[in-house]
Amino acid sequence: MQLRYSFRVYPDADQRTALAKAFGCARVVYNDALRARETARAQGQAFPTAGELSKKLITDAKRTPEREWLGGVSAVVLQQALRDADTAYRNFFDGLQGKRPKTGPPRFKSRKDHRQSARFTANARWKITGQGKLSLPKIGEVKVKWSRPLPSAPATVTLLKDAADRYFASFVVRTQDEPLTQTTDDVGIDLGLGHFAVLSEGTRVANPRFLRRAQRKLRKAQRALSRKAEGSKNRARARLGVARVHARVADARREFHHQLSTTIIRDNQAVYVEDLCVKGLGRTRLAKSVHDAGWAAFVSMLEYKAARYGRTFARVDRFLPSSQTCHTCWVVDGPKPLHVRKWTCRACGTIHDRDVNASRVVLAAGRKLAGAREAES
Repeated sequence: MQLRYSFRVYPDADQRTALAKAFGCARVVYNDALRARETARAQGQAFPTAGELSKKLITDAKRTPEREWLGGVSAVVLQQALRDADTAYRNFFDGLQGKRPKTGPPRFKSRKDHRQSARFTANARWKITGQGKLSLPKIGEVKVKWSRPLPSAPATVTLLKDAADRYFASFVVRTQDEPLTQTTDDVGIDLGLGHFAVLSEGTRVANPRFLRRAQRKLRKAQRALSRKAEGSKNRARARLGVARVHARVADARREFHHQLSTTIIRDNQAVYVEDLCVKGLGRTRLAKSVHDAGWAAFVSMLEYKAARYGRTFARVDRFLPSSQTCHTCWVVDGPKPLHVRKWTCRACGTIHDRDVNASRVVLAAGRKLAGAREAES
């Protein structure tokens, strides 16, 4: 399994300038590749191949006065920008053909984008020095804050700059699966807003509401931003203030997801969760709370950790009426308003807690789904 390990890096002033140049050159080559393909499409011609684009947009362009500055950065960064453009088009066309979820057409990158990146492969001859620094071609040795050791030799490293003006090194490493000791427990999870998650054995996980808790600081920072003149240095500093509040919220949410998902995977042999339509819920009046919860990121963590640690994971059909079905007799009792938190089954008389019952319905449906998969294999 391939995983990403990200670490904070602290480039000095000269290295920041060199990284800005690398980000800019990669962005220009990416945009040139998109423009070349859009021109070919408009003229009814076949898309130029990756080899043709490499020769025209990198090799030949470096010899022109307009693009000679491309030679100031590692050629690997430019080649990876071309590969990113090719991947963007491939994903777009695969989405149209139903091979993957639909994505929009590739868009041009802007120098005003607050997230910038440049990728280095092994061909760039980057390395981690004996002093623990990251040595990058035409950039130098960058200080890294190592929070944990890498499990294996990384294949690539991507330098990232986020909206809060922080720099990160993201390593792609191949890891071995680490099956945990088998248990007899399995769990169904009902995700919600009142509680972030309710487990089938009755555990309730409180919803931390990180964005809601940061509203006061965010309002103050946004108010300060709105009072600054367009294009001024004060406005740039105020924008960073807003971005840093959002970054702290995102970091806290990610840490919460990691801790909870690890606990659930460690304690249970099988994990079943409802396949929620987060995109659709994000269009309702509950959109802010839905995005604050971050269900999709949490479920993705459960999925890859289950694969890594030898656990069973399955998504239950989103159209399963888990809040209307009695887990005791499996009679569908009909829709119920959100304010109804407890109800009595009209068929068997069982008194249900709405969320606990839903998680137990998800568990039963997940067990049935896992059994069907085993029978097919």
